[in-house]
Amino acid sequence: MSSVMSLLGRGAAAGTVAGLLSGGFSWFLVEPLMDRAVRWEAAHEATEPSGHAGHHAEVFSRATQHAGLLVATTLTGLALGLLLAVVHLLLHRHAPGTGAWPRALRLAAAGFTGLWLLPFIRYPSDPPGVGDPGTVGVRTQAWLGAVAIGLIGVALAWALHGRLARRGHGAPARQLCVAGVLGAATAALFTLPGDPDALTVPAGPLWDFRLWSVATALLLWAALGATFGLLGERAARRSPRTAPRGGLLGVPASPVEPSTPR
Repeated sequence: MSSVMSLLGRGAAAGTVAGLLSGGFSWFLVEPLMDRAVRWEAAHEATEPSGHAGHHAEVFSRATQHAGLLVATTLTGLALGLLLAVVHLLLHRHAPGTGAWPRALRLAAAGFTGLWLLPFIRYPSDPPGVGDPGTVGVRTQAWLGAVAIGLIGVALAWALHGRLARRGHGAPARQLCVAGVLGAATAALFTLPGDPDALTVPAGPLWDFRLWSVATALLLWAALGATFGLLGERAARRSPRTAPRGGLLGVPASPVEPSTPR
């Protein structure tokens, strides 16, 4: 039980660090783009007929949203860190202390691909204030469907890679099969409905925001994997080692010569 709690603690710590880093990155580099998009959307609404303007009323001011950014990213990182720890426990419960660094990086890469990258390919991020509030439910359901497809694709690719490795297949065969599964998952994403809202944001600011969103997500998952791996390596080094068989207080006993019959 103590090892499980230690693993969850490492996941929580790694997630908190990753959330703070990605939140700080977004605050200083992405938020100015978001502010510009909100101002553009407000100016665009001002030119609409009076019957259509004002449906994007701000619930919280941008200053309040800025203040809540670090809280939101930290909580997101914390949840992802705990999720990473639980998945690590389920996959590697028989050898928890070996290879913590590569395992953490592989799990973080899989999480980034399934939870963020594949859904992003189908539904790229849009700046705040973009989209009709009446279609929020439809867009949320579509995005959750994309996440489900992404996670299923990554899980199948992971299981296939492990099965082929156990059967002695080489790296090219394993990697090509994984690429094929992820390609099929990407194709399945495009069976989902498209974005119901027409984008009115200019292409330049829109793609600037999307590229910074990619950078923020990469930072979050990279920091999560690296911190979780480093903490795992540290825990493995500090774990008590089994004393040599027959020794006392760490001093090995003298070998015993086998007795010979007289």
